Amino acid sequence: MDSFAKAFIRASLIWFIAGITLGLAMAIHPAWVIYRPAHAHMNLVGFVVMMIFGVCYQILPRFFGHPIHSRALASSHIWLANIGLAALVAGFMLMPHVGTASVPVTASGGILWALGAYGFAYNMWRTFNAAERRRRQNEQRPQVHVINDTSRD
Repeated sequence: MDSFAKAFIRASLIWFIAGITLGLAMAIHPAWVIYRPAHAHMNLVGFVVMMIFGVCYQILPRFFGHPIHSRALASSHIWLANIGLAALVAGFMLMPHVGTASVPVTASGGILWALGAYGFAYNMWRTFNAAERRRRQNEQRPQVHVINDTSRD
C-alpha cells in the first residue's frame, strides 16, 4: 500500500477519535455545543472524507490499471489536507471566543484543504486519462498471432 494512502487512513482514524472525543465532551458539558462546527468537520471531513481519499488513492489506480499520475502531489495532499483541516477546526473553536478575528484562521485552513482536494481531483483525472490513452493505443496496435505448430512429421 502506498504511504500516502496509509497516511490518509491513519489520519482519518485520528480525526475520528478527536471528533468522537469532542462529541463526548459536548455531551458532558452542554455549553460546549458552541463547538459543533468543529465537531462536524472533524467527523465529516476528517474521518469520512480523509478515509475516502485514502481508499481512493489505494483502489482507483488499480481500477484504472495505471499507476497514479503524481506520487508527489498525493504526498503533498496529505499535508495540505491535515494542516488545512487543523486550521479550519482551530478557527471554528476560536470563533465563539474571538468572533470575526478567527476568520483568517478558518479561511486559511479552508484554502489549504481545498487546494489539496483540487490536487486530488487533478491527480485522479490525469491517472484516468493516462489509463484511457494506453488502452486506446493497445487497441490500435495490430495483433500478431503466433501459431506454434508442434505437430511436425
